[in-house]
Amino acid sequence: MNAILSPTLLRGPGPCPTVHTTRLVLRPHRTTDADAIAESLGDFEVARMLSRVPLPYDRQDALDWLATAASTSLPGWNLAITTGDDVHIGVVAIELRHGQWHLGYWLNRYFWGRGFMSEATSAVVERFFRRMPEEMLHSGAFADNGASLRIQDRLGFAITGRGDLYSRSRGAMAPHITTRLGQPDFRPILAA
Repeated sequence: MNAILSPTLLRGPGPCPTVHTTRLVLRPHRTTDADAIAESLGDFEVARMLSRVPLPYDRQDALDWLATAASTSLPGWNLAITTGDDVHIGVVAIELRHGQWHLGYWLNRYFWGRGFMSEATSAVVERFFRRMPEEMLHSGAFADNGASLRIQDRLGFAITGRGDLYSRSRGAMAPHITTRLGQPDFRPILAA
């Protein structure tokens, strides 16, 4: 049976790249990242800012996610954020959801406040727009996640809506802000 695919589904940004920045290496995930992912997402302070992460979050949850993230049948990128020692400290992902490209990210709490996420998201968004300059990139954050909203603002994302979104880790609806960015409005963030 032949399925009819939309042009967006036929094209994507290509294979998951490895991206080097001043302080980071963003690379495709490995199964050996499972323990670090489980540790990071098992922290309520990290998980509460994400809509799809359950709590508790354990190694098997990480392995299940890694199996999906490593699938080459889904367009998009799931990049591990690592420092010079190759330890997994977070994720930057660009996924096709409901026909739109979405940027998502998270960082282990012990690495907050050092500019790592600004550096990582800027590098990945720049690479995405080099490959797909005509696409719009969507994102958002819970309203109480000021750090994430500041990163999006610095990158050039514009607010497109406000509403409530269910958070699995919180077990409740929470105020959420949606954003969007086109290549002409993208502002790279220089590393600290």
